[in-house]
Amino acid sequence: MVAANSFKNSRAAFNEWKVQVNASVSDFQMNAAEFPSRLMSDGRITIGAASWKGSEREMIINNYVEGIQTGVRDKASPSGLHFRDSKRKVDYVLVYHYRKRLARHGRAEPQQQQDDGQRALQEWPGLPGLEVVELSPLDTLEEERQLQREEYECKLLEAGLEIEKDPENKSQGVSFVRIHAPWQVLSREAELLKIKMPTKKMYEITEERGILKTLNKIWCKLTGPLQPQVPQQENTKMKTLSYPFSREKIYLYNIKDKDTFFDNATRSRIVREILKRTSTKARNSMGIGTLIANNVYDAAYPLHDGEYEGQNDDTNERKLLYQEWARYGVFYKFQPIDLIRKYFGEKIGLYFAWLGLYTEFLIPSSVVGTIVFLYGCITMESDIPSKEMCDQRNAFTMCPLCDKFCDYWNLSSACATARASHLFDNPATVFFSIFMALWATMFLEQWKRLQMRLSYFWDLTGLEEEEKLVKEHPRPEYETKLLQKKLKNKNITTESSDEKLTWSDRMPGYAANFGLILFMIMLAFSAVFGIIVYRITTAAALSFSTNETTRSNVRVTVTATAVIINLVVVLILDEIYGAVAKWLTEIEIPKTEKTFEERLILKAFLLKFVNSYASIFYVAFFKGRFVGRPGHYVYVFEGYRMEECAPGGCLMELCIQLSIIMLGKQLIQNNLFEIGIPKLKKLFRKLKDEKTEVKEMDTNQSKHPQQWDLDYILEPFTGLTPEYMEMIIQFGFVTLFVASFPLAPVFALLNNIIEVRLDAKKFVTELRRPDTVREKDIGIWYNILSGIGKLSVIINAFVIAVTSDFIPRLMYQYAYSQNGTMHGFINHTLSYFNVSQLKAGTQPENSLFAQEVAFCRFKDYREPPWSPHQYEFSKQYWAVLSARLAFVILFQNLVMFLSVLVDWMIADIPKDISEQIKKEKTALVDFFLKEEHEKLKLIESFIAHDKRKRRSGTKSRRTRAASFSQCHRSPKGSFTSFSSQHTVV
Repeated sequence: MVAANSFKNSRAAFNEWKVQVNASVSDFQMNAAEFPSRLMSDGRITIGAASWKGSEREMIINNYVEGIQTGVRDKASPSGLHFRDSKRKVDYVLVYHYRKRLARHGRAEPQQQQDDGQRALQEWPGLPGLEVVELSPLDTLEEERQLQREEYECKLLEAGLEIEKDPENKSQGVSFVRIHAPWQVLSREAELLKIKMPTKKMYEITEERGILKTLNKIWCKLTGPLQPQVPQQENTKMKTLSYPFSREKIYLYNIKDKDTFFDNATRSRIVREILKRTSTKARNSMGIGTLIANNVYDAAYPLHDGEYEGQNDDTNERKLLYQEWARYGVFYKFQPIDLIRKYFGEKIGLYFAWLGLYTEFLIPSSVVGTIVFLYGCITMESDIPSKEMCDQRNAFTMCPLCDKFCDYWNLSSACATARASHLFDNPATVFFSIFMALWATMFLEQWKRLQMRLSYFWDLTGLEEEEKLVKEHPRPEYETKLLQKKLKNKNITTESSDEKLTWSDRMPGYAANFGLILFMIMLAFSAVFGIIVYRITTAAALSFSTNETTRSNVRVTVTATAVIINLVVVLILDEIYGAVAKWLTEIEIPKTEKTFEERLILKAFLLKFVNSYASIFYVAFFKGRFVGRPGHYVYVFEGYRMEECAPGGCLMELCIQLSIIMLGKQLIQNNLFEIGIPKLKKLFRKLKDEKTEVKEMDTNQSKHPQQWDLDYILEPFTGLTPEYMEMIIQFGFVTLFVASFPLAPVFALLNNIIEVRLDAKKFVTELRRPDTVREKDIGIWYNILSGIGKLSVIINAFVIAVTSDFIPRLMYQYAYSQNGTMHGFINHTLSYFNVSQLKAGTQPENSLFAQEVAFCRFKDYREPPWSPHQYEFSKQYWAVLSARLAFVILFQNLVMFLSVLVDWMIADIPKDISEQIKKEKTALVDFFLKEEHEKLKLIESFIAHDKRKRRSGTKSRRTRAASFSQCHRSPKGSFTSFSSQHTVV
């Protein structure tokens, strides 16, 4: 009985109890090798395949706490952000599901055989309270996970972290491991990670002078109501000098309170680094990432600073962000970028700074785009080609749009299409294309300047050198693959630190990537081809209708339905491509998280770019180009003619295609999916937990849920790739085909005003707090933006030259018009065809035209039937084609030259920032020299004072020794001053 009672306390008492049992029971005289026992999490002993249940173990791991009574331990922290002592902060939380075995009452058979071939176990007489329970595979797996957790948590304790966890009172449920990093750990890791911390030195920031200073003051007064009400630095003219933390130079730093010197984001970042590098022997787990992948832990996350809404007066950074940033009611305010960076880290801060600048730059482009659109509306009535097309006195009898069932038709019936095309196909669109190309260059240049400014104020300068000194941890999947390779080669005893996965190890992954990416691109093209077939067949089917209204609206009906179907296909393939890109990147086995993220971004962007723009490219450059001519049409499936552009050109259809896909993606994918999917996931997880968890009363559960409980319900943060991706695709819509849709920046601006607050609300209220990551720039996204900007110049040049009628109109007005006007342009672009040369069976049946038609017209530059070279391309065709190519070359070179000129004129680093960086380096050197000089003067004064005392003989050796004890020498021989005595680690 004494042994059973001692068993309740700790694992160490179990060994004493086992010795007593072996001494008292003569039937079981076996040594330790013949008696493989193991203590389980619920207090049982496992022998082979059976386990004996002793007393239930109740233990709270709460190290470094002395003299705390049991009653005090059961009380939760009032704030939900501290340990039960209400003093130590919870810097990180680990979560896992536990499941205890339910014992089956009954005694074991006398001759139960073990699975491992050991000898049979006899029934144990005279041991009350012990029972034999068979281990199921699920129980065995749970016990292995429990052992891994115990070993991992012990390693964390050895690393200096402090842990608190609740007792497992229920048969199954969720348990939280709360982690606190004391000062010793924080200071050690901050030195290893080269984290810049504020020193005692402050220096003055050079202000702008002259007219810039006046303009800045005016701007600050005008934008005063737009500024968020968040705490600002008291003296904005002064900046604190920062320096990588060093325990040897601790006297340099402004340490007023060790508990608040490192903010919550820095503390969680330090703990995360320890969790990532701490490994266990069980299953060769390489850090918290591997343990989560193996379901040993379910989640690991830092805590939010508290609740973001409520009646309490406690103001925290999360509540402040919600009130001044994450509500739709403050959409007109600027973003508190510094507070975002402080709470979420530099990487997320840079994303919202980039999104804010992009949204601001959309304002001038929206104004100019609206002006271009209004110009088209104003000049619509005075457009001569539109008037000629709508004039019913011009008897332009057009060739049938389909074989047999389509009749001849008058060009004046397409009057509405021609007038609408002028809204987007006018000389102002050329100016707008040049403007948007320069706009993209200006945006990228301004972002580089803002990025440099933020790097200076956020102490990110010199981050590359610091990253070289800090080793990046390999991904768990990489180390697992490397371990499998070592086991396969049987080189475990001769491990080398330089061993890594070679190109041949990744060859299967590369081959799968190439094949599957090619297949996915062909799938996107197949979807476009399917839409083309749908349009052709549907147009032919509607042409057979007996309803006159249906036949007259064939083009509108087919275009609208085809674009909607295309939008649905694009949305579905987008989700598929995202999952495929992630899987392809995983089978490549990148070594580090940074490499993994870059490869994932490239694959996802390539697939989604093709998916989003394939149909738009088809309408812009291929539709209507391979139709053929009357009497010699190009057919699909031997019965359907290739589709033609509308009489006003393909630019109007391109505008419809672009606008519906852009607006549909923004409304459905970027907004509805972002709001709805996280809520559905949260509801599904809640229902799953309620279904699987046994309803038991937990006596230690507080009435009010703690912060770690509230954060666990939230969605885990999965990275910024989806946020960037949707904005990059939108940037493509705004720049690539802007010549066909000048209102694209307007709709992008309206979307982004909502998007900023939507993303802000998601980060503040719906996601667990992300780990803070220090980044100096937006990485590979800048290269993608720059590539899209350069590609937009080429695409817009071809859209204006090939898709629109801008070049044919110019050629007609200055080369073929008799009076230098646009009169006669429509007749000039239409060729003649002799209807008697139509193939048999393709002539219209039951033609409704009053007179018999001898010649019909079609849009092309071809020789007339009475020409010796009938239906061949005319001289006008080759002249217009030459003008188109010349315009592409001229436009591209002009815009590229202007872009390079803008790039050269705008410096990447603002002049005041470059001066401040030099000034900061000088101030840092002066500060060090001053500190060292003061230390040297202090030492010399002590030595001089000691010499005077020794000469006078008034003091003893003890006094002299005491005087030297006030000055402490560091291991490298430097001395610390009196002012640093209170900050010694």
